[in-house]
Amino acid sequence: MIIAIINQKGGVSKTTTAAAIGAGLTLRGYKVLLVDLDAQGNLSYTMGAEESNFTAIDVLTRKVKAAAVIQHLEQGDLLPTSPELALADKLLGDTGKEYRLKEALEPVKVNYDYIIIDTPPALGVLTVNALTACNGVIIPAQADVFSLQGIGQLYATINAVRQYTNPSLKVMGLLLTRYSGRAVLSKQIAGVMEQTAKDLNTKLFNTTIREGIAVKEAQISRQSIFEYAPKSNAAQDYNDFIDELLKEWEQ
Repeated sequence: MIIAIINQKGGVSKTTTAAAIGAGLTLRGYKVLLVDLDAQGNLSYTMGAEESNFTAIDVLTRKVKAAAVIQHLEQGDLLPTSPELALADKLLGDTGKEYRLKEALEPVKVNYDYIIIDTPPALGVLTVNALTACNGVIIPAQADVFSLQGIGQLYATINAVRQYTNPSLKVMGLLLTRYSGRAVLSKQIAGVMEQTAKDLNTKLFNTTIREGIAVKEAQISRQSIFEYAPKSNAAQDYNDFIDELLKEWEQ
């Protein structure tokens, strides 16, 4: 199964969620590949990516096969990014550019139980590639008004992809992140998000990810949240979220 973690707004724990799902599934014994399509490289850094002559942009431009670029790391396997990915719209050309990632993953996906794609905070060609290649989408959203505003625009892109390149694309749900249960606003936004999910014919996941400093500390130390702070709120919440996902996927 291939899952894309998508939101064009930054700061909603998109990369954190991708890394946590990948690490959590790996700890449970699943074979996992993470794909870093964000030129900022936060996922690659967090996972301890090694210096390499080839990265995701070389795979997407068909200079090299994905199998030759994938790194085998402690937190899972990784197809690393590079700053050149920021030029993907220019470098990929026009013909069939939406299918480049799907084509690249086809020979290697048999080696994995799950492939998790981290996407850039934009609705450009890389996000469309992720949507075309994946089976389902998880949308992390922070408990604030601005995080909700872009979801309608994201859905327009998802519906276009369904029409043209991936008719079976499923939105698995919205994940509420950086949640503070004490804040009245967070509780109000959670209610709005639940209604937004219904309006968009998907759901709000039961699990919410609480705000906490341990996530940033784990990223700086280049460890998964489960290694760095296994008893933290974030580790507990992401473990609960993975259990929720597995229960749904394995039905």
